[in-house]
Amino acid sequence: MPTALRPRPLEHRGLELVGHSDLEGRGDGMQIMRSGDVVYVGHMGDFGVGTTVLEIADPARPRVLRQIAVPKGTHSHKVQLADGLLLANHEQYPYRVGVPESAGLVVYDATKPTDPRQIGFLPIDGLGVHRIWYAGGRYAYASARETGYRNRILIVVDLVDPTRPRLASRWWWPGQHDGDTERLPDDSDVGAHHVIMRGDRAYGGYFDAGVVVYRVGSDGALDLLSSLSWADRSGGHPHTHTALPLGDRKLLAVTDEAIEPDCEGARKDIHLVDISDESTPREVSRFPVPDGDYCSRGLRFGPHNLHENRPGTFSSDRIVFATYFNAGLRVYDTSEPLRPAEIAYYVPEAPAGQQAIQLNDVLVGADGLIFVTDRIRGGLYILRRT
Repeated sequence: MPTALRPRPLEHRGLELVGHSDLEGRGDGMQIMRSGDVVYVGHMGDFGVGTTVLEIADPARPRVLRQIAVPKGTHSHKVQLADGLLLANHEQYPYRVGVPESAGLVVYDATKPTDPRQIGFLPIDGLGVHRIWYAGGRYAYASARETGYRNRILIVVDLVDPTRPRLASRWWWPGQHDGDTERLPDDSDVGAHHVIMRGDRAYGGYFDAGVVVYRVGSDGALDLLSSLSWADRSGGHPHTHTALPLGDRKLLAVTDEAIEPDCEGARKDIHLVDISDESTPREVSRFPVPDGDYCSRGLRFGPHNLHENRPGTFSSDRIVFATYFNAGLRVYDTSEPLRPAEIAYYVPEAPAGQQAIQLNDVLVGADGLIFVTDRIRGGLYILRRT
């Protein structure tokens, strides 16, 4: 790609653009997975695409190989890759509109990375699967909207036969099930986002219920050990999203999701949480908020997701990569837990006709290439540290 066609940075420090793809004009990019020189990008769903398959042998010139369509009223914005399988979600989209034509979890054979082939599907009675964690082995973990439950719950999917995935177990917050005697307040927003596995532990965000810590059984089932919420302090709904364990340091980097535009709603932060006592997590610090006129730029400003230290990718117990919507990609050093420090950032210009950039998901390769997506039309950005 000629340099003149590349999006320009509005602000940057310690990061530079290597390559870019607008995903054939369908740039509503979401979650990213990588298999060598092949990258998979999930889509928000505004252009009828579920997953794009790209070849990045020359990362300066990413090339779209294939785009997988989605059924009507459905999106497939999340992907997971391990053990030769590519998992993708089917969920109602646009949210809160109509009935999805397909709702559940799709399983692809990705042993030929350039041409994933669907081999299995787990249907969900409801609005579908949202986000997934699968790093290989028998079980996958996902959040799902099922009939009979309020908001998203966690499900465990058995992939012992990937052509016939089955629902192994569920976990929900008391009050989410229609039959629960305990009731949640009408104005609460308690619901699962997803979990990240580390050994026999799982760590996740549960929106108003905050960060959650689980023990994982031999059958894959989840058993809640503890939780920590800052909803009351935030003055609203913090939408706690991702909990990333930082190696063996007994620390979690935890993001809230900035869902409301124009800096409306409750405060959204990235938190550093001490879990040295798993029964009593405690917040030890908050990451610095990017300094600038981001609230006036429009659309979302605030944290969303983190590079999740997946097996085979860049992994660090100190360096944290975070997407920040119109503040782009931010990189932090947590060597001093009481004072996390920002060490790099990259904010590209928005595509023509888009009010502000909305970077929302990130994957960092073991080779140092950084893949980031824009959720509206910006597509895929490939960066590296300078």
